[in-house]
Amino acid sequence: MSDLKSVLVKRIASLQSVGQPFFPAGLFPAYRTNPLVGYHRPDTTIFFSAIISFTLQTIRDSVADAETRQLIDDIREKVVANYPLFRNKDGLKTYNFWPTRPSRHFPNGYLFRHFEHFRIPDDVDDTALAYLTTTPTREELHWLKEKLPQHANGTRLWIRNTYPEYQQLRAYSTWFGKNMYIEFDSCVLSNLLYCIFRYGLPLNRHDEDSLTYIRSVIESDRYRTDPFRCAHQYPRTPLIIYHVARLIAAFDPPQLRSVRPKLVQDSQILLAEITHPMDRVLLATSLLRLGERPERLPVENYTGKDFRGFFFFIAGLLTAYEHPLLYKMASCPLLHMRWECEAHCWTLLAEYQSLCENRAEG
Repeated sequence: MSDLKSVLVKRIASLQSVGQPFFPAGLFPAYRTNPLVGYHRPDTTIFFSAIISFTLQTIRDSVADAETRQLIDDIREKVVANYPLFRNKDGLKTYNFWPTRPSRHFPNGYLFRHFEHFRIPDDVDDTALAYLTTTPTREELHWLKEKLPQHANGTRLWIRNTYPEYQQLRAYSTWFGKNMYIEFDSCVLSNLLYCIFRYGLPLNRHDEDSLTYIRSVIESDRYRTDPFRCAHQYPRTPLIIYHVARLIAAFDPPQLRSVRPKLVQDSQILLAEITHPMDRVLLATSLLRLGERPERLPVENYTGKDFRGFFFFIAGLLTAYEHPLLYKMASCPLLHMRWECEAHCWTLLAEYQSLCENRAEG
């Protein structure tokens, strides 16, 4: 079992595209699905490739053999080579979920790709992951820090699709784009704040209010009772726990220390209740990050069958609409597209194994 991480990294590398249809060389195949309506399309997105690279980077130094460390570096380099395809269409240093020049929104589909209405702007989630997996200059980082407030709540528009007590928070929105609606997502904000803390950028009111939002949805238990409203792209409690726990473990922001015990307690309760193998990995990973010692999961026995039905990310087709009735309908799974990626599932297992080993050594 001591070489399990290396086995998993090699399996991940074997899934990286070498130029197959729909997936340029270096990207990891991903699919958008909705099993309720039989929808399944290959999706040319940078998101999973970037987050796989980021996650593997975080465990690289815990890998014993030089060959596997080099393989992780090779994976990242092949992914990063694709970033120009997803960079802002005007050359700015922000990134899109889909290729931008030319725009290829809902790639390989039959309907949505033909309508400009469904074209999405760049987003802070993919942008943060791109910055975290490259070596941005100080000038680029300061440019980003000045760019973000231009699209925060209250700068041009005010958020409507959140709880009333959050509507005055000047937190960051998920989206760039001058006329795009404002959206708060606790997981997206966790990823962005991870980037801001990672590069030691100065905090401002937008950062503080983003941390306030994350803290409040946990304190109020809304992240358990109404996860969709707390994280439109990651609308499940284990996903919110996973993202927030990663931020806390890496940087221990004082603003989030008060919710750490609740995250631990809630994770333990959910781990005893949830049966899906991958959700259990998310929760166990989070507990390890938070200093706990949950019973080890037999991830060395996991197969592709254990990934079935697991999704890490969604898009709600009605999320953008701020009319109360339409927004109420937006949480219906029938109106969601789910994204699935086998390589990312193996990456989550490698990350979990790395944390298990680190905890055992500690």
